[in-house]
Amino acid sequence: MSDDALLIRIDQSRADLIGLAQDLIRIPTLNPPGRNYRAICDYLSARLLAQGWSVELIRAHGALGDSDAFPRWNMVARLDSGRAGDCVHFNSHHDVVEVGHGWTRDPFGGELDGDRIYGRGACDMKGGLAASLIAAEAFVVTRPDWRGAIEISATADEESGGYGGVAYLAERGFFSPDRVQHVLIPEPLHKDRICLGHRGVWWAEVETHGRIAHGSMPFLGDSAIRHMGAVLEEIEDRLYPLLATKTTAMPVVPPQARQSTLNINSIHGGEPEPLPGDTSLPAPCVADRCRIVLDRRFLIEEALPEVKAELTAVLERVKSRRPTFSYTIRDLFEVQPTMADRDAPVVRSTAAAIERVLGRVADYVVSPGTYDQKHIDRIGRLKNCIAYGPGLLHLAHQPDEWVGVQDMLDSAKVMALVLDDLLI
Repeated sequence: MSDDALLIRIDQSRADLIGLAQDLIRIPTLNPPGRNYRAICDYLSARLLAQGWSVELIRAHGALGDSDAFPRWNMVARLDSGRAGDCVHFNSHHDVVEVGHGWTRDPFGGELDGDRIYGRGACDMKGGLAASLIAAEAFVVTRPDWRGAIEISATADEESGGYGGVAYLAERGFFSPDRVQHVLIPEPLHKDRICLGHRGVWWAEVETHGRIAHGSMPFLGDSAIRHMGAVLEEIEDRLYPLLATKTTAMPVVPPQARQSTLNINSIHGGEPEPLPGDTSLPAPCVADRCRIVLDRRFLIEEALPEVKAELTAVLERVKSRRPTFSYTIRDLFEVQPTMADRDAPVVRSTAAAIERVLGRVADYVVSPGTYDQKHIDRIGRLKNCIAYGPGLLHLAHQPDEWVGVQDMLDSAKVMALVLDDLLI
């Protein structure tokens, strides 16, 4: 059967694709704290069970974030042809970030306006999840003699590291090369781009120490906030210029991310923040502690011990100038950079499909931030993994987030042709 029948089937599924994406957006799977994870897994499970897929619902018991109040639910669906062949796995995360301010539309309305569907998670990445389902369903209907197996997963907590989702599943063999041979993650990297991997990340908490005293006699204390001010000045004057000199051959997008970067994610010093509704004034105290959380993104050319040593050098230089200065560093988490080979089977198949559907050569990119490929690579030991999906990367986490219907259709066609190449 020609490619045309498969692609026509996807075009005929336009209304179904729109409705599916809207339904997914209307389930507010907010992370934090982890709301409605079971609801979205049940919704997807019902759809796939009705079509003959086998479905597992897996709670990540004991994983970071999992609790009885907010259990970390994941869904893995599998359809086996009964004929020997590879397994192609589409993995999407179902969680979305907080809404934030600045919306002009209902964040969970799934509103269709022209070619765009609006809502939190529309772009990142419920549009990609919907497209992968439509692609797989169209392929199965139009290719009765396909071989191997197809898997679709909807997993938890990618926005907070993926430890209650893909990492948990990978530790239990769900991404073992014996079970799965090709993985495609429909993250919003643009429909003509193949994302080969991502930069590395090290999150750390730095705390400076002081001594509490009455705020009217600060000379009797030692301000941890002033110590942290010296740290921030050293980072600004010495570390940021150093990072600007570190560049990579990785095709990271946007181009500004082709150097090492550092974000000061948060800062807090002194007394705890007042609870909502508390109208009392703060007590007059010298801060005896101050903490910052650092988000350091590093390149495949850098070694993690070197990255950590640069921060230690900053703190030691401050210590040499401030006699009462002391600090602690606490690792929060770390992820090594990863990048699939351009000659990997899933890369070649996706590139050919992009050229067939869009009429142009695929662009190869690397993500500035990590996503769940890190767990598939490092825990699952599966290198044949990429990100490819509809949506514009810069819309992720923004107010009035949207995904284009035509982009979803085109991406679904690409995914279906990947199946056609790998499983026929």
